[in-house]
Amino acid sequence: MEVLEDVQSRPDPRAMIIQRVGIRAVRHPLRFQDRSGCAQSTIAQCNMYVSLPAHLKGTHMSRFIEILNDYADPYSVVRFADVVERMRQRLEADSACLEMRFPFFVQKAAPVSGVKSLLDYEVKLMGEVTPAGYQLTIAVMVPVTSLCPCSKSISEYGAHNQRAHVWVHARTRETVWIEEIIDLIEAEASCQLYGLLKRPDEKYVTEYAYDHPKFVEDMVRDVALRLQNDQRVTWFSVSSENFESIHNHSAYAMIEMEK
Repeated sequence: MEVLEDVQSRPDPRAMIIQRVGIRAVRHPLRFQDRSGCAQSTIAQCNMYVSLPAHLKGTHMSRFIEILNDYADPYSVVRFADVVERMRQRLEADSACLEMRFPFFVQKAAPVSGVKSLLDYEVKLMGEVTPAGYQLTIAVMVPVTSLCPCSKSISEYGAHNQRAHVWVHARTRETVWIEEIIDLIEAEASCQLYGLLKRPDEKYVTEYAYDHPKFVEDMVRDVALRLQNDQRVTWFSVSSENFESIHNHSAYAMIEMEK
Protein backbone atom coordinates (compact mmCIF):
# COMPACT_ATOMS: atom_id res chain seq x y z
CA MET A 1 0.00 0.00 0.00
CA GLU A 2 1.27 3.45 -0.89
CA VAL A 3 2.53 5.48 2.06
CA LEU A 4 1.03 8.98 2.01
CA GLU A 5 2.80 11.98 3.46
CA ASP A 6 1.57 13.34 6.79
CA VAL A 7 1.41 16.99 5.76
CA GLN A 8 0.23 18.19 9.19
CA SER A 9 3.53 17.05 10.72
CA ARG A 10 5.66 19.21 8.47
CA PRO A 11 7.71 21.86 10.29
CA ASP A 12 6.33 25.38 10.12
CA PRO A 13 8.80 28.24 9.59
CA ARG A 14 6.54 30.92 11.15
CA ALA A 15 7.19 29.54 14.66
CA MET A 16 3.89 30.72 16.17
CA ILE A 17 2.03 28.80 18.87
CA ILE A 18 -1.71 28.31 18.29
CA GLN A 19 -3.62 28.27 21.58
CA ARG A 20 -6.70 26.55 20.17
CA VAL A 21 -7.18 24.58 16.98
CA GLY A 22 -9.81 21.95 16.35
CA ILE A 23 -13.39 21.40 15.24
CA ARG A 24 -16.67 23.13 16.07
CA ALA A 25 -20.40 22.45 15.90
CA VAL A 26 -20.12 18.66 15.76
CA ARG A 27 -23.41 16.99 16.70
CA HIS A 28 -22.92 13.65 18.41
CA PRO A 29 -25.24 11.25 20.27
CA LEU A 30 -24.17 10.32 23.77
CA ARG A 31 -25.35 9.00 27.11
CA PHE A 32 -25.10 11.28 30.12
CA GLN A 33 -25.20 10.01 33.68
CA ASP A 34 -27.29 12.03 36.14
CA ARG A 35 -27.08 12.35 39.91
CA SER A 36 -29.03 9.13 40.50
CA GLY A 37 -26.60 7.11 38.38
CA CYS A 38 -29.01 6.66 35.46
CA ALA A 39 -27.73 7.41 31.95
CA GLN A 40 -30.07 9.30 29.63
CA SER A 41 -29.61 9.52 25.88
CA THR A 42 -29.16 12.95 24.34
CA ILE A 43 -27.46 14.73 21.44
CA ALA A 44 -24.65 17.18 22.09
CA GLN A 45 -23.14 19.93 20.00
CA CYS A 46 -19.40 19.72 20.54
CA ASN A 47 -16.43 22.03 20.17
CA MET A 48 -13.05 20.33 20.51
CA TYR A 49 -9.70 22.12 20.64
CA VAL A 50 -6.04 21.48 21.43
CA SER A 51 -2.97 23.67 21.46
CA LEU A 52 -0.47 23.39 18.62
CA PRO A 53 3.26 23.93 19.18
CA ALA A 54 5.10 26.47 17.07
CA HIS A 55 7.13 23.94 15.11
CA LEU A 56 4.15 21.97 13.68
CA LYS A 57 2.13 22.96 10.63
CA GLY A 58 -1.20 21.47 11.68
CA THR A 59 -3.10 19.16 14.02
CA HIS A 60 -4.81 15.87 13.18
CA MET A 61 -8.46 16.91 12.82
CA SER A 62 -9.75 13.37 12.22
CA ARG A 63 -8.63 12.29 15.67
CA PHE A 64 -11.27 14.48 17.33
CA ILE A 65 -14.05 12.50 15.68
CA GLU A 66 -12.30 9.24 16.51
CA ILE A 67 -12.29 10.20 20.18
CA LEU A 68 -16.03 10.85 20.14
CA ASN A 69 -16.72 7.60 18.30
CA ASP A 70 -14.48 5.51 20.56
CA TYR A 71 -15.74 6.79 23.92
CA ALA A 72 -18.33 4.22 25.00
CA ASP A 73 -18.88 5.06 28.69
CA PRO A 74 -21.61 7.49 29.78
CA TYR A 75 -20.44 11.08 30.15
CA SER A 76 -20.88 12.79 33.52
CA VAL A 77 -19.61 15.83 35.39
CA VAL A 78 -17.30 13.46 37.29
CA ARG A 79 -15.80 11.71 34.26
CA PHE A 80 -15.64 14.70 31.91
CA ALA A 81 -11.95 15.18 32.73
CA ASP A 82 -11.17 11.70 31.39
CA VAL A 83 -12.40 12.64 27.92
CA VAL A 84 -10.48 15.93 27.86
CA GLU A 85 -7.28 14.23 28.97
CA ARG A 86 -7.80 11.58 26.30
CA MET A 87 -7.99 14.38 23.72
CA ARG A 88 -4.78 15.93 24.98
CA GLN A 89 -2.88 12.64 24.86
CA ARG A 90 -4.32 11.47 21.55
CA LEU A 91 -3.32 14.70 19.81
CA GLU A 92 -0.01 14.99 21.71
CA ALA A 93 -0.83 18.51 22.88
CA ASP A 94 0.07 20.58 25.94
CA SER A 95 -3.55 21.58 26.48
CA ALA A 96 -7.01 20.48 25.38
CA CYS A 97 -10.53 21.88 25.66
CA LEU A 98 -13.89 20.16 25.19
CA GLU A 99 -17.20 22.02 25.11
CA MET A 100 -20.53 20.19 24.97
CA ARG A 101 -24.01 21.68 24.86
CA PHE A 102 -27.03 19.40 25.11
CA PRO A 103 -30.61 19.13 26.40
CA PHE A 104 -30.90 17.49 29.82
CA PHE A 105 -34.22 16.04 31.00
CA VAL A 106 -35.60 15.75 34.52
CA GLN A 107 -38.77 13.90 35.45
CA LYS A 108 -40.94 16.12 37.64
CA ALA A 109 -44.16 15.50 39.55
CA ALA A 110 -46.89 18.16 39.37
CA PRO A 111 -47.37 19.90 42.75
CA VAL A 112 -50.95 18.77 43.46
CA SER A 113 -51.96 15.88 41.20
CA GLY A 114 -48.51 14.31 41.23
CA VAL A 115 -48.73 13.54 37.51
CA LYS A 116 -45.22 13.01 36.14
CA SER A 117 -43.67 14.52 33.02
CA LEU A 118 -40.27 15.44 31.63
CA LEU A 119 -38.91 18.97 31.54
CA ASP A 120 -35.90 19.89 29.45
CA TYR A 121 -33.01 22.11 30.51
CA GLU A 122 -30.02 23.39 28.52
CA VAL A 123 -26.59 22.28 29.77
CA LYS A 124 -23.08 23.34 28.75
CA LEU A 125 -19.94 21.64 30.02
CA MET A 126 -16.56 23.22 29.30
CA GLY A 127 -13.54 21.20 30.40
CA GLU A 128 -9.95 22.30 29.85
CA VAL A 129 -6.65 20.60 30.65
CA THR A 130 -3.51 22.77 30.69
CA PRO A 131 -0.06 22.37 32.29
CA ALA A 132 -1.59 24.13 35.30
CA GLY A 133 -4.25 21.43 35.77
CA TYR A 134 -7.90 20.73 34.95
CA GLN A 135 -10.81 23.19 35.09
CA LEU A 136 -14.49 22.40 34.54
CA THR A 137 -17.16 25.04 34.02
CA ILE A 138 -20.76 23.84 34.40
CA ALA A 139 -23.51 25.94 32.86
CA VAL A 140 -27.23 25.27 33.19
CA MET A 141 -30.20 27.19 31.79
CA VAL A 142 -33.38 26.79 33.83
CA PRO A 143 -36.74 28.14 32.56
CA VAL A 144 -38.88 29.54 35.38
CA THR A 145 -41.82 31.85 36.06
CA SER A 146 -41.24 35.42 37.24
CA LEU A 147 -44.13 37.57 38.55
CA CYS A 148 -43.70 41.34 38.66
CA PRO A 149 -43.82 42.85 42.21
CA CYS A 150 -44.67 46.29 40.82
CA SER A 151 -47.63 44.97 38.83
CA LYS A 152 -48.92 43.13 41.89
CA SER A 153 -48.53 46.22 44.09
CA ILE A 154 -50.33 48.72 41.85
CA SER A 155 -53.08 46.51 40.40
CA GLU A 156 -56.44 45.95 42.05
CA TYR A 157 -56.41 42.36 40.87
CA GLY A 158 -53.90 40.14 39.12
CA ALA A 159 -50.29 40.74 38.16
CA HIS A 160 -48.40 40.19 34.95
CA ASN A 161 -45.83 37.42 34.82
CA GLN A 162 -43.43 36.01 32.29
CA ARG A 163 -41.23 33.04 31.56
CA ALA A 164 -37.57 33.65 32.35
CA HIS A 165 -34.38 31.87 31.33
CA VAL A 166 -31.90 31.78 34.19
CA TRP A 167 -28.32 30.78 33.36
CA VAL A 168 -25.77 29.76 35.99
CA HIS A 169 -22.12 29.22 35.07
CA ALA A 170 -20.04 27.78 37.89
CA ARG A 171 -16.52 26.52 38.59
CA THR A 172 -16.12 24.32 41.62
CA ARG A 173 -13.50 22.63 43.78
CA GLU A 174 -15.78 19.63 44.37
CA THR A 175 -18.44 17.82 42.37
CA VAL A 176 -21.66 19.78 41.87
CA TRP A 177 -24.41 17.92 40.02
CA ILE A 178 -26.50 19.51 37.29
CA GLU A 179 -29.64 18.72 39.28
CA GLU A 180 -28.28 20.68 42.24
CA ILE A 181 -28.01 23.82 40.14
CA ILE A 182 -31.50 23.24 38.74
CA ASP A 183 -32.94 22.83 42.25
CA LEU A 184 -31.16 25.98 43.46
CA ILE A 185 -32.52 28.16 40.66
CA GLU A 186 -36.06 26.80 40.83
CA ALA A 187 -36.16 27.40 44.58
CA GLU A 188 -35.53 31.12 44.00
CA ALA A 189 -38.05 31.64 41.18
CA SER A 190 -41.56 32.99 41.53
CA CYS A 191 -42.55 29.47 40.47
CA GLN A 192 -40.91 26.56 38.68
CA LEU A 193 -42.18 25.10 35.42
CA TYR A 194 -43.67 21.68 34.70
CA GLY A 195 -44.17 19.75 31.48
CA LEU A 196 -47.70 18.67 32.42
CA LEU A 197 -50.25 20.23 34.77
CA LYS A 198 -53.83 19.35 35.66
CA ARG A 199 -56.37 22.00 36.70
CA PRO A 200 -55.57 21.79 40.45
CA ASP A 201 -51.87 22.13 39.56
CA GLU A 202 -52.54 25.17 37.37
CA LYS A 203 -54.40 26.83 40.24
CA TYR A 204 -51.51 26.05 42.57
CA VAL A 205 -48.71 27.42 40.36
CA THR A 206 -50.72 30.56 39.53
CA GLU A 207 -51.29 31.34 43.20
CA TYR A 208 -47.77 30.33 44.20
CA ALA A 209 -46.24 32.75 41.71
CA TYR A 210 -48.57 35.50 42.93
CA ASP A 211 -47.31 34.91 46.49
CA HIS A 212 -43.63 35.01 45.40
CA PRO A 213 -43.16 38.07 43.14
CA LYS A 214 -39.64 38.83 41.92
CA PHE A 215 -37.98 41.39 39.71
CA VAL A 216 -35.21 40.19 37.41
CA GLU A 217 -32.81 41.89 39.86
CA ASP A 218 -34.27 39.86 42.74
CA MET A 219 -33.79 36.65 40.78
CA VAL A 220 -30.08 37.06 40.09
CA ARG A 221 -29.31 38.39 43.57
CA ASP A 222 -31.08 35.53 45.35
CA VAL A 223 -29.44 32.86 43.17
CA ALA A 224 -26.06 34.57 43.55
CA LEU A 225 -26.41 34.63 47.33
CA ARG A 226 -26.98 30.87 47.35
CA LEU A 227 -23.93 30.29 45.16
CA GLN A 228 -21.84 32.69 47.24
CA ASN A 229 -22.61 30.62 50.34
CA ASP A 230 -21.73 27.30 48.67
CA GLN A 231 -18.14 26.52 49.67
CA ARG A 232 -17.70 24.17 46.70
CA VAL A 233 -18.10 27.04 44.23
CA THR A 234 -14.98 29.09 43.41
CA TRP A 235 -16.41 31.32 40.63
CA PHE A 236 -19.87 31.86 39.18
CA SER A 237 -22.03 34.03 37.00
CA VAL A 238 -25.81 34.12 37.09
CA SER A 239 -28.02 35.86 34.55
CA SER A 240 -31.73 36.06 33.93
CA GLU A 241 -33.61 37.09 30.83
CA ASN A 242 -37.30 37.71 31.50
CA PHE A 243 -39.45 37.61 28.36
CA GLU A 244 -41.90 40.36 29.23
CA SER A 245 -45.62 39.76 28.74
CA ILE A 246 -46.58 43.47 28.55
CA HIS A 247 -43.58 44.71 26.52
CA ASN A 248 -42.00 43.65 23.25
CA HIS A 249 -38.58 43.40 24.88
CA SER A 250 -36.86 41.42 27.61
CA ALA A 251 -35.61 42.43 31.05
CA TYR A 252 -32.09 41.26 31.88
CA ALA A 253 -29.67 41.17 34.83
CA MET A 254 -26.31 39.48 35.49
CA ILE A 255 -23.94 39.01 38.41
CA GLU A 256 -20.42 37.56 38.21
CA MET A 257 -18.30 36.77 41.26
CA GLU A 258 -14.94 35.18 42.06
CA LYS A 259 -14.66 33.78 45.57
